[in-house]
Amino acid sequence: MAIRPILIAPDPRLKAVSTPVETVDAEIRKLVEDMADSMYAAEGIGLAAVQIGVAKRIIVMDLDQKDGKKDWRVFINPRITWASDEMATFEEGCLSVPEIWDDVERPARIKAEYLDLDGKKVEIEADGMLATCLQHEMDHLEGVLFIDHFSRLKRSIALRKLAKAKKLAS
Repeated sequence: MAIRPILIAPDPRLKAVSTPVETVDAEIRKLVEDMADSMYAAEGIGLAAVQIGVAKRIIVMDLDQKDGKKDWRVFINPRITWASDEMATFEEGCLSVPEIWDDVERPARIKAEYLDLDGKKVEIEADGMLATCLQHEMDHLEGVLFIDHFSRLKRSIALRKLAKAKKLAS
């Protein structure tokens, strides 16, 4: 399909709260395929539509990509229905915040519901990397970046590093 450019923080479009998908139609399916192509081209494991400038509640993810095998999943209008009190910490990075990696604490287990590419409702229970990645990408749908979980000082340092890298690149 098409590889779309990924927005880089502090692009204000990344702060948009995404709107629900009303109907899973051909236009949405094309967007989803473009998102998957864009995610793979950037060597990421997850991507929210807002990261390519489309403020719709859509996520693509592929946690199992090995040896060139692609087995991505789509989550349309995802919603967390339950989160454990137990927390887990994983090192996170983000295609919209390149070269920044740090630990983020999130609920260790979640239950979520979403629509698939056929518009059917799906419910899942997730833990480990799936739970972390889904929560990370769902944050994007609310205009939240993973660096927003950092302390004010750490976030400021990360944004300065991004600004410096952007200057050097141009």
